[in-house]
Amino acid sequence: MNEVPASIRLIPLPGLPEVEPKTDLAALIKDAAHAAGIPLAGNIVVVCQKIVSKAEGRLVPLESIDPGEEAREIAAAHDRDPRQVQIVLDESRRVVRRGNGVLITETRHGFVCANAGVDLSNAPGEDIAVLLPIDPDASARRLYEALSEPDAPTPVIITDTFGRPWRDGLVDVALGSAGLAPIRDDRGSRDRAGRELLVTQPATADQLAAAAGLLMLKSAGIPVVVVEGFPIEGDGGVRQILRDPATDLFR
Repeated sequence: MNEVPASIRLIPLPGLPEVEPKTDLAALIKDAAHAAGIPLAGNIVVVCQKIVSKAEGRLVPLESIDPGEEAREIAAAHDRDPRQVQIVLDESRRVVRRGNGVLITETRHGFVCANAGVDLSNAPGEDIAVLLPIDPDASARRLYEALSEPDAPTPVIITDTFGRPWRDGLVDVALGSAGLAPIRDDRGSRDRAGRELLVTQPATADQLAAAAGLLMLKSAGIPVVVVEGFPIEGDGGVRQILRDPATDLFR
């Protein structure tokens, strides 16, 4: 079994300005951390998806969208803006279910979530949709490489809030990761009674995302949290924890 850390500290990173397209996000994080006296080297940096998307220019004005027939039909049935519905459809592989004004879709990345992650809150202007990064794992990798030092890696997790089947409320989950294993495989180890663990695989990246999400309130202006004291092991992206459709009993 992996050794339990003595303690884990979650540190909100203050002082980040508004992020715009083509912003050097790594430089922004470094400057804010230096100003606040928060060390990044050897710690984990958890970054809200929205500032990554803004920096990468994943912004679409609704006025630029000409909705098609399917989008207009769905919008009329669920009292939605057909332009926003069209963006959701464009960002989706398929619509999983719709009702109560919500579209549950599978995104092109393979995430199953509301509205393909398309969001109008905290956007840089009225009627501007913020889309998920094209490749969140690649986005995390670029930040990881820019923030890390040769002898002190700085893993990165990119997060967003998702709803969950069977439970109300939202929880932050990992969309992208780099510099640490997103899932820990405890299969083959033993529990305290000596029984072999056969299926235990904690989703480390999601656990860290949820913990950091406690500090990432939409009204607080804290899109980055530094995690101190968590053991860094392995490497990999969130693609590793997307369930294979062949073993997914809910598809």
